[in-house]
Amino acid sequence: MRLDVVTIFPEYLEPLNVSLVGKARARGQLNVQVHDLREWTYDRHNTVDDTPYGGGPGMVMKTDPWGDALDSVLAEGYESGAGAPTLIVPTPSGRPFTQELAVELSERPWLIFTPARYEGIDRRVIDEYATRMRVHEVSIGDYVLAGGEAAVLVVTEAVARLLPGVLGNAESHRDDSFAPGAMASLLEGPVYTKPPEWRGRDIPDVLLSGHHGKIARWRRDEALRRTTANRPDLIERCDPRAFDKKDREMLSILGWMPDPEGERFGRFWRRTEAVEE
Repeated sequence: MRLDVVTIFPEYLEPLNVSLVGKARARGQLNVQVHDLREWTYDRHNTVDDTPYGGGPGMVMKTDPWGDALDSVLAEGYESGAGAPTLIVPTPSGRPFTQELAVELSERPWLIFTPARYEGIDRRVIDEYATRMRVHEVSIGDYVLAGGEAAVLVVTEAVARLLPGVLGNAESHRDDSFAPGAMASLLEGPVYTKPPEWRGRDIPDVLLSGHHGKIARWRRDEALRRTTANRPDLIERCDPRAFDKKDREMLSILGWMPDPEGERFGRFWRRTEAVEE
């Protein structure tokens, strides 16, 4: 996979040299190119922003530096045979970045990131390149950062760990929170390692039982328990058909029941009466 980032703060992307992403780069699994947007400015102040039309606070990133930078990055990538590009625009007004989208992006050969500063990039830039390639405007959460570079790091790490050979164990992400399949709408439960007793705290007996079926059931129940506690919105959106009989029994203990009127819409209602103590 090729990955290009155009930014006014190239030093912000230094973490791409460490951990799994850094190792993937060293092994040649990930080709990361970081570009300084100011290299495509032509005044002595290297100006990349201007006042917004219509008035209002803040500044807007200019069209020409971004257009020239992206044209140059695209020409270089095409010349090297990078494949079809996908433009990733980090913005709090984008669609939520999810594990499902991370999986989709991990199958693309070439990602180009445009982390903005100030009030964002002149909209015409995004509209222009949407005619040339697939564009994803993505948000990593319901908050606003000073710039999009942190979002680039988040998306890159989420995508890179899904590339073949990046993780030491190819099955490591199968049971992740939000992983496609049985965990698509659930949070992963708690995990434990040696020693079996620490400061008077024992690990659950079932994990020492060697009974794989019981262990799998325990992990599933703990995932349901954590999801109902921390992200009830995920349960509310679930299709009830995604839950088997044992799942439904646990959800009932935790205070949830399917809504007969809403099942065809994949909704659960939370009960207000007794729940597990």
